[in-house]
Amino acid sequence: MDHVQPFTVSFPEARVKELKERLAKSTYPDELDNANWDLGAPVSDIRRIANHWQTRFDWNEAEARLNELPQYTTPIECEGGFEELSIHFVHVKSQAANAIPLLFCHGWPGSAIEVSKIAGDLVKGQDGGPAFHVVAPSLPNFGFSQGTRKRGFAIEQYAETCHKLMLRLGYDKYATQGGDWGWYVTRTMSLLYPKSCLATHFNMDVGDPPASLVESQPGVSHPLPPTPTMRETKGAQRTAWFDQEGFGYNMLQSTKPQTIAYALADSPVALLGWIYEKLHDWADDYPWTDDEICTWVSIYWFSNAGPAAACRIYYEMIHDKHGRYVPYESLGKGFEGAVSGTTKVTRKWLKQDHGTGVKIGQSHFPNDIHVLPSAWTSTIGTVVFEREHATGGHFAAYEKPKELVEDLRVMFEQDNEARQPWLR
Repeated sequence: MDHVQPFTVSFPEARVKELKERLAKSTYPDELDNANWDLGAPVSDIRRIANHWQTRFDWNEAEARLNELPQYTTPIECEGGFEELSIHFVHVKSQAANAIPLLFCHGWPGSAIEVSKIAGDLVKGQDGGPAFHVVAPSLPNFGFSQGTRKRGFAIEQYAETCHKLMLRLGYDKYATQGGDWGWYVTRTMSLLYPKSCLATHFNMDVGDPPASLVESQPGVSHPLPPTPTMRETKGAQRTAWFDQEGFGYNMLQSTKPQTIAYALADSPVALLGWIYEKLHDWADDYPWTDDEICTWVSIYWFSNAGPAAACRIYYEMIHDKHGRYVPYESLGKGFEGAVSGTTKVTRKWLKQDHGTGVKIGQSHFPNDIHVLPSAWTSTIGTVVFEREHATGGHFAAYEKPKELVEDLRVMFEQDNEARQPWLR
């Protein structure tokens, strides 16, 4: 613990001034008549938010809100010749006996800020139910963590970083929670470190269809159970929409992250448009305020490694030297294997049941980017908790914090074996 240092969010005044100057000089594109969200973020929305960011956004208030959470940094070095990185993280400790250490892992275009709505409730045990010590790192290359300058920093290194952070904090046994890249990072943690990562909860659907569904529906890209639920039927439509209309950002960041980096690093309006489109399209009618959006995007603009560094995780996953995540042959054929998103881009290694005994919980939200049948998601391992929600999208911790907290409590209440390691 000697290497853990307190951290305070403080947007540098000189860079805030520079940002406002850049926003004032922004050039906006035209758009077609009757343009809507199907073409991307509308000019009127981006103009309004950018003007708010420049002229009305209260930086002191934003910093104060972020600093309500106890934050720290610590140096962590991954094996394989990677440099030591300063890792930023939120750490909220519970006063409850037998509290469960829980690592919350964000994705893109998120950050550790997403834990802000759930940490306060998670540390409190209700009626003898489970409480949690909450740890929420900024992943390397994201937010207030340092970024690597070395190629090959892929999912295994992100998982290694998070695992070593938990050990640094004295948690040799822990649980995890994640969606988006948080799914991949925490899933990798459970496969590489099953003696430490004893349980994991997901709020994103990933999995392959069972052989029986594939055989009964040959040629169907998203085979449904014989009597699909309403969630599964609508989920197939949502997944198809994302694969066909919403996956372009992934293709670009997976293949040429340096090219989009010029726009994201130079233009705050480009960064705003790139991220706000996802906040709008991936959420379930969440009423984003301009202050929330500006805070969210500011974390990327002022990130330690720069606004574009977070894009590299996509490239490194697809080009992982171990070949665990995507078949090499797909790289030379127009990325056919990636076109259908997480249903194909992830190598079998992550989606197979490896018999680790790690307990899995799943919360299904109907407006996530992939909404898969339970028959698919249950194939990855020992699922001890599953719940379908009527509303909610990709950013569960931010959109539906009460529901996510309740799901975590129920998961560890109902499965005594998962909770047992933390009982004394």
